[in-house]
Amino acid sequence: MSIRVAIVGIGNCAAALVQGVEYYKNAKDDDNIPGLMHVNFGGYHIRDIEFVAAFDVNKNKIGKDLSEAIFAEPNCCARFTEVPKLGVKVLPSPILDGVAQHMKNEFHVYDEADVDPVDVASVLKETEADMLINFMPVGSYKATRHYAQICLDTGVAFVNCIPEFIASDPEWSQKFEAKKIPIAGDDIKSQIGATILHRTLVDLLVSRGVKIDQTYQINVGGNTDFLNMTDESRLVTKKISKTESVTSLVPYDVEAWAGPNGYIPLLKDTKLCFIRIDGRKFGDTPVTIDVRLSVQDSPNSAGTVIDVIRAVKLALDRGIGGPLISISAYSFKHPPQQVPDHIARRWVEEFIEGKRER
Repeated sequence: MSIRVAIVGIGNCAAALVQGVEYYKNAKDDDNIPGLMHVNFGGYHIRDIEFVAAFDVNKNKIGKDLSEAIFAEPNCCARFTEVPKLGVKVLPSPILDGVAQHMKNEFHVYDEADVDPVDVASVLKETEADMLINFMPVGSYKATRHYAQICLDTGVAFVNCIPEFIASDPEWSQKFEAKKIPIAGDDIKSQIGATILHRTLVDLLVSRGVKIDQTYQINVGGNTDFLNMTDESRLVTKKISKTESVTSLVPYDVEAWAGPNGYIPLLKDTKLCFIRIDGRKFGDTPVTIDVRLSVQDSPNSAGTVIDVIRAVKLALDRGIGGPLISISAYSFKHPPQQVPDHIARRWVEEFIEGKRER
């Protein structure tokens, strides 16, 4: 049985995800495949994922087959496989607040006088989408809530990959629970990224009795995600999401800061992260950790979303609605419930086995 997926925001993250489904379609279930956390997830293989609808505001992507649109400017995700025609045309979505003023030219936004946005709800119904993945730019407050409401109205599950608080907001999560519609979020955690590395180091120090005095995480990159985030007004929830993801593991108040700090065009889809932790160990003697991490940003998120999609499908199969606690804790920076990552991993395995409802 296929997993019917719709995407809003055909940027670099979508490009990595679409390529990844093609790249891993022949992976054997019993293989230890580089780049995958699960080849088989509760009976679902990666090749079971089928893209059925795509929405964007970029006039260079609208009307193109999804396989072509993922490589259209300004996308700069690494091209690691060839994607055949998918038979899915990118459709014009409402602009709302999904585009910052300084991104209109960069995103090649369509002229509202020339293009009418589609009725997204009708498309989701016509394509029989199981779920909608939100890959819109950081700061899309109204747009995220617009699509969350559409999912509630159409019975489609919602996967919120950006730092707008829906799954972790009690009011919104209760709406999804009342209608028995699954929701996973918020703010996707990369497979091996700044947040998971920072959390792992903090968890290690706390478990070894080190008192953390202060810590920070600095991120720079060259894709449109970082260009979009040069507008400080769009960063409020992003900084909260990243910082709380780290401090939630410390059982006392700690001075901490985490967030994006700069756009460097020549880096393209490369993301550089710098982490520093200052603490005190035995005898109040100091300990300092300085780490530099370099990754391709977009494939890093896709490695996680691959698992989220299949977890959401399992929830749909089982008639489970509301916030999916296990996969959200494992895969998102600002989930409904924060726990150490080794616990979240165990929860996911138990969810796959049917030992945990959510």
